[in-house]
Amino acid sequence: MAAGLQFTAEPRNRLAPLGDPAGYNAAVDFVDRNIEEGRSDKTAFVDPSRSISYGELYDAVVRVGPMLRRFGIERENRVAMVMLDTVDFPAVFWGAIRAGVIPVLLNTRLTVDQYQYLLKDSRAKAVFVSPALLPQIESAVKGAPNIRKIVVAGGGPQSYPRLDKLLQDEDPGEPAETSADEVAFWQYSSGTTGLPKGVMHVHSTPRFAAWHVGEQRLGICEDDVSFSSAKMFFSYGLGNSIICPMGVGATTVLYPERPTPQTVFEMLHAYQPTVFYAVPTLYASILADRRCTPDQGSGRLRLCMSAGEPLPSHIGAAWKERFGTDIVNGVGSTELAHMFLTSIQGAVEYGTSGVPVEGVTLRLVDDNDRDVPDGEMGELLVRSPTAAAGYWNQRAKTRRTFQGEWTRTGDKYVRRADGVYVYCGRTDDMFKTSGIWVSPFEVEDALLSHPLVGEAAVIPAEDVAGLVKPKAFVVLKDSGAGQPGRALYEELKVHVKVSIGPWKYPRWIEFVESLPRTATGKVQRYKLRELQNSGLLDDDDDGSPEGRDAASGIRK
Repeated sequence: MAAGLQFTAEPRNRLAPLGDPAGYNAAVDFVDRNIEEGRSDKTAFVDPSRSISYGELYDAVVRVGPMLRRFGIERENRVAMVMLDTVDFPAVFWGAIRAGVIPVLLNTRLTVDQYQYLLKDSRAKAVFVSPALLPQIESAVKGAPNIRKIVVAGGGPQSYPRLDKLLQDEDPGEPAETSADEVAFWQYSSGTTGLPKGVMHVHSTPRFAAWHVGEQRLGICEDDVSFSSAKMFFSYGLGNSIICPMGVGATTVLYPERPTPQTVFEMLHAYQPTVFYAVPTLYASILADRRCTPDQGSGRLRLCMSAGEPLPSHIGAAWKERFGTDIVNGVGSTELAHMFLTSIQGAVEYGTSGVPVEGVTLRLVDDNDRDVPDGEMGELLVRSPTAAAGYWNQRAKTRRTFQGEWTRTGDKYVRRADGVYVYCGRTDDMFKTSGIWVSPFEVEDALLSHPLVGEAAVIPAEDVAGLVKPKAFVVLKDSGAGQPGRALYEELKVHVKVSIGPWKYPRWIEFVESLPRTATGKVQRYKLRELQNSGLLDDDDDGSPEGRDAASGIRK
C-alpha cells in the first residue's frame, strides 16, 4: 500500500437530502461536510508528488475566495482552470465555487488559438495554470484582454503569483450564500460536431451525480480508492475523481500526465485503487501491451468503468479474460455532467449500454418526437436532475438541446423489451443503405473485432450511381507492417458481412495512419465527411490498396 493512503472501516455514508435549495452551496456540502463527519485526517487526494487530507483541502479551499476578492474578482465572475490533475485542482475548483465564483474547466491539450478562443468566449478574469502549460497561456492571453491575473499552481516561475504562496498569506473566508439553482461551474463540450460550447452547471449537479451515479449505481463508498485516467477537465473525469469520491469521503489517486499502458499500471500497482476508470481506447492499448498483467496492477480492484465513447464488445471480453473483471460500460455527456446510463455490475452484457441510473428517465423518439416502441430505433432524450442550465451565449443551440425537462443527446438507441438500451450511433452519423438504417458504430465494432484492426471510423459515401454505402477508415494495429494488400482489403469486407450482415459491409476501405479525434479522444466523423464532401476523398475507384495514390494525404 502506498504511503499516505489511509483507509477507514466506518459504515458507508449515505448522502442526506439536498436540504434548503435557497441556501445551498456545493462546496460547503462536499468539503465542509467531510470535516464535520470526522475525515479531517483522511487522505482526500494523492498525486505522484504529494497528498492532501480532507482537512488540508478544507484549509486551502476556504482561502481561495479571499484571494480572488483581492484580484477584484467578484461573485458570479468566471476564472479559467488550465490545470493538470494534481491535488491543487480540487482546491481551486471548490474554492471558487465556495466563494460564488464560477470555475471554467478547460482542456489541457489545446493549442494557443483554442485557448484564446475559450478565454475570450468565457470572459474569464483570471487563469489558474499548471507550470507545464504556462507558455501556451502566456501567448493566449495576449488576445484575451479580460484576463486580469495569471496564477501558477504547483510551483513555476517566481515572475507570476504562485497559488501556494497566495493561499499561505491569505485568511480563511466565509462561503457565499448561493442557491441550488445558481450556476456553479462550466465545462466545454468536446466539439465532436464543431466549436466547443460552454456548458453551465448549477450547484445541485454534483450532489445528484454523487448520489445517483456514485452511490446508488456504482456503489462508491468511503473505503474506496478511485483512479481515473480520464482527466478532471472532462465531465467523466470530474465525476470519477472529485464528485463521486468526495460525496462519500473516499480517496482519489491523480495522475497529471497523459496516460499510457505502462504509466497506468505503475499507478495501479503503487496505489492499489479499488475503482479504475478509463476510455475504451486506453483499455484497448492496455490489452495490446502484454506487459500489462494482473500481477502488475492492483490486487484490490473491484470495479473497472468505461465511458467517453462506446465500448466495443471484443475489448470487454478480452479484458475479462485477462484480468478476471468485467468492464462496466457507461454513457454520459458534458450536458448531463456525468453518466446517466450504465451496465449493471455482475450482469454486464457487452454490446449493450445497460439501463438508466436511478433518478433518470429516458425516452426514444422518432423524427416527429413520437415515442417509439421497444425494438425500434429512436433518438435518446434524457430527463435528469444533473442537466445543465444551458449553453453560454448560444440560445438557438440551447433551445434545440434542452427542451423543457428533456435533454436531447443526439444519440440513436434501441430499447429491448427487458429495458436494456443498445447504442446505434450519433443521429448525424446514421444513414440508410438499401432502405435500411446503418449504424456506423455497428460496422466499426465489426471491423474492430478483426485481429489486425486497431481503430475504425465509418461514414456514408455515394457510389457512381449516387447510392449511399458505408465507407471505412481503418488504422491497423501494426503500422510498421507495410502497405496492406488486396487480400486484407477483401478479408475485412467478408469479416463484416459475416459479423453483421451483407448489406452493411464497407464498399470502400481507406487504410490511414490515424483518425481525427477531439482532445478528449472522441472520433470526429464529421471531419471525414467534410473531406469526403469537399472532393479531397473520392470514390471513383473501389477504395482498395491498388486504387488511387495518397495524394489527399489520407491514405497510407
